[in-house]
Amino acid sequence: MRVEELVLPPEAGEMVWLKGLGARYLVTGEQTGGRFAVIVHPIKPHALASPMHTHSHEDEISLVIAGRVGMQVGDRVVVAEPGTVVFKPRSIPHAFWNEGEEQAKVLEMITPAGFETYFREMAALYANSTTGIPDPEQAAALFAKYGLVMDRSSIPQLIQSHHLRG
Repeated sequence: MRVEELVLPPEAGEMVWLKGLGARYLVTGEQTGGRFAVIVHPIKPHALASPMHTHSHEDEISLVIAGRVGMQVGDRVVVAEPGTVVFKPRSIPHAFWNEGEEQAKVLEMITPAGFETYFREMAALYANSTTGIPDPEQAAALFAKYGLVMDRSSIPQLIQSHHLRG
Protein backbone atom coordinates (compact mmCIF):
# COMPACT_ATOMS: atom_id res chain seq x y z
CA MET A 1 0.00 0.00 0.00
CA ARG A 2 1.26 3.45 -0.87
CA VAL A 3 1.67 6.02 1.91
CA GLU A 4 -0.72 8.33 0.00
CA GLU A 5 -3.51 5.80 0.60
CA LEU A 6 -3.16 6.01 4.40
CA VAL A 7 -4.75 9.44 4.73
CA LEU A 8 -7.99 10.38 2.98
CA PRO A 9 -8.78 14.13 2.95
CA PRO A 10 -12.31 15.31 3.82
CA GLU A 11 -14.83 14.64 1.06
CA ALA A 12 -12.31 12.53 -0.90
CA GLY A 13 -13.03 8.94 -1.87
CA GLU A 14 -15.16 7.43 -4.58
CA MET A 15 -18.86 8.29 -4.24
CA VAL A 16 -21.81 6.41 -5.75
CA TRP A 17 -25.57 6.87 -5.31
CA LEU A 18 -28.42 4.37 -5.16
CA LYS A 19 -31.36 6.74 -5.30
CA GLY A 20 -31.52 8.30 -1.79
CA LEU A 21 -28.53 6.38 -0.39
CA GLY A 22 -24.95 7.31 -1.13
CA ALA A 23 -21.80 5.29 -0.52
CA ARG A 24 -18.50 7.12 -0.10
CA TYR A 25 -15.58 4.70 0.00
CA LEU A 26 -13.12 5.44 2.81
CA VAL A 27 -11.28 2.14 3.29
CA THR A 28 -11.80 -0.87 1.03
CA GLY A 29 -11.25 -4.56 1.53
CA GLU A 30 -8.50 -4.35 -1.05
CA GLN A 31 -6.62 -2.06 1.33
CA THR A 32 -7.22 -4.24 4.43
CA GLY A 33 -6.57 -7.68 3.01
CA GLY A 34 -10.31 -8.37 3.14
CA ARG A 35 -10.59 -7.87 6.90
CA PHE A 36 -12.96 -4.88 6.85
CA ALA A 37 -14.20 -1.92 4.83
CA VAL A 38 -15.42 1.52 5.90
CA ILE A 39 -18.00 3.57 4.02
CA VAL A 40 -19.90 6.77 4.74
CA HIS A 41 -23.57 6.65 3.76
CA PRO A 42 -25.13 10.04 3.15
CA ILE A 43 -28.92 9.60 3.20
CA LYS A 44 -31.15 12.16 1.51
CA PRO A 45 -34.05 13.67 3.50
CA HIS A 46 -37.12 11.42 3.81
CA ALA A 47 -35.31 8.58 2.02
CA LEU A 48 -35.58 4.88 2.65
CA ALA A 49 -31.89 3.95 2.56
CA SER A 50 -32.65 0.24 2.47
CA PRO A 51 -35.72 -1.92 3.10
CA MET A 52 -35.51 -4.91 5.40
CA HIS A 53 -32.65 -7.11 4.25
CA THR A 54 -30.40 -9.82 5.64
CA HIS A 55 -26.69 -10.40 5.07
CA SER A 56 -25.31 -13.93 5.16
CA HIS A 57 -21.58 -13.16 4.89
CA GLU A 58 -20.81 -10.01 6.88
CA ASP A 59 -21.63 -7.94 9.96
CA GLU A 60 -22.15 -4.19 9.87
CA ILE A 61 -21.47 -1.61 12.56
CA SER A 62 -23.08 1.79 12.00
CA LEU A 63 -22.12 5.06 13.69
CA VAL A 64 -24.51 7.94 13.06
CA ILE A 65 -22.41 11.04 12.40
CA ALA A 66 -25.10 13.51 11.26
CA GLY A 67 -28.87 13.74 11.42
CA ARG A 68 -31.30 11.27 12.92
CA VAL A 69 -31.36 7.86 11.30
CA GLY A 70 -34.19 5.41 11.84
CA MET A 71 -33.08 1.81 12.02
CA GLN A 72 -34.85 -1.48 12.48
CA VAL A 73 -32.76 -4.45 13.57
CA GLY A 74 -34.88 -7.56 13.97
CA ASP A 75 -38.03 -6.31 15.72
CA ARG A 76 -36.35 -3.34 17.42
CA VAL A 77 -36.86 0.12 15.92
CA VAL A 78 -34.70 3.05 17.06
CA VAL A 79 -34.05 6.61 16.01
CA ALA A 80 -30.29 6.96 16.23
CA GLU A 81 -28.76 10.39 16.80
CA PRO A 82 -25.13 11.40 16.20
CA GLY A 83 -22.80 9.28 18.30
CA THR A 84 -25.14 6.28 18.38
CA VAL A 85 -23.63 2.93 17.35
CA VAL A 86 -25.86 0.18 15.97
CA PHE A 87 -24.55 -3.37 15.45
CA LYS A 88 -26.24 -5.30 12.64
CA PRO A 89 -25.04 -8.91 12.80
CA ARG A 90 -25.27 -11.19 9.80
CA SER A 91 -28.48 -13.25 9.64
CA ILE A 92 -30.50 -10.53 11.45
CA PRO A 93 -32.87 -8.58 9.15
CA HIS A 94 -32.45 -4.81 9.27
CA ALA A 95 -33.46 -1.59 7.51
CA PHE A 96 -32.57 2.09 7.80
CA TRP A 97 -33.92 5.47 6.69
CA ASN A 98 -33.82 9.24 7.18
CA GLU A 99 -37.12 10.74 8.37
CA GLY A 100 -35.57 14.20 8.75
CA GLU A 101 -35.52 17.36 6.66
CA GLU A 102 -31.69 17.38 6.41
CA GLN A 103 -29.24 14.90 4.94
CA ALA A 104 -28.09 12.30 7.48
CA LYS A 105 -24.76 10.45 7.49
CA VAL A 106 -23.78 7.04 8.78
CA LEU A 107 -20.22 5.74 9.04
CA GLU A 108 -20.42 2.02 8.34
CA MET A 109 -17.84 -0.65 9.02
CA ILE A 110 -18.31 -3.93 7.15
CA THR A 111 -16.53 -7.05 8.33
CA PRO A 112 -15.26 -9.05 6.64
CA ALA A 113 -14.87 -6.84 3.60
CA GLY A 114 -16.34 -7.61 0.20
CA PHE A 115 -19.88 -6.29 0.48
CA GLU A 116 -18.70 -2.71 -0.08
CA THR A 117 -18.41 -3.45 -3.81
CA TYR A 118 -22.17 -4.14 -3.88
CA PHE A 119 -22.88 -0.41 -3.73
CA ARG A 120 -20.76 0.29 -6.80
CA GLU A 121 -22.45 -2.52 -8.75
CA MET A 122 -25.98 -1.55 -7.68
CA ALA A 123 -25.30 2.12 -8.50
CA ALA A 124 -24.41 1.00 -12.03
CA LEU A 125 -27.75 -0.83 -12.29
CA TYR A 126 -29.56 2.36 -11.25
CA ALA A 127 -27.53 4.41 -13.73
CA ASN A 128 -28.38 2.00 -16.57
CA SER A 129 -32.11 1.99 -15.80
CA THR A 130 -34.52 4.02 -17.89
CA THR A 131 -37.29 3.62 -15.29
CA GLY A 132 -35.36 4.67 -12.17
CA ILE A 133 -35.58 1.11 -10.85
CA PRO A 134 -32.88 -1.48 -11.53
CA ASP A 135 -33.77 -4.42 -13.74
CA PRO A 136 -35.31 -7.02 -11.36
CA GLU A 137 -33.37 -9.96 -12.82
CA GLN A 138 -30.04 -8.12 -12.63
CA ALA A 139 -30.81 -6.96 -9.09
CA ALA A 140 -31.72 -10.51 -8.03
CA ALA A 141 -28.43 -11.79 -9.47
CA LEU A 142 -26.56 -9.11 -7.52
CA PHE A 143 -28.38 -10.03 -4.29
CA ALA A 144 -27.45 -13.68 -4.82
CA LYS A 145 -23.82 -12.80 -5.56
CA TYR A 146 -23.53 -11.03 -2.20
CA GLY A 147 -25.63 -13.45 -0.12
CA LEU A 148 -28.21 -10.71 0.44
CA VAL A 149 -31.88 -11.43 1.02
CA MET A 150 -33.88 -8.29 0.21
CA ASP A 151 -37.44 -8.04 1.58
CA ARG A 152 -39.04 -5.72 -0.96
CA SER A 153 -42.43 -6.35 0.67
CA SER A 154 -41.26 -4.21 3.63
CA ILE A 155 -41.02 -1.07 1.48
CA PRO A 156 -44.66 0.17 1.62
CA GLN A 157 -44.91 -0.25 5.39
CA LEU A 158 -41.56 1.47 6.04
CA ILE A 159 -42.47 4.38 3.75
CA GLN A 160 -45.86 4.86 5.38
CA SER A 161 -44.76 4.37 9.00
CA HIS A 162 -41.79 6.73 8.78
CA HIS A 163 -43.18 9.37 6.39
CA LEU A 164 -40.66 8.66 3.65
CA ARG A 165 -40.67 9.36 -0.07
CA GLY A 166 -40.62 6.28 -2.28
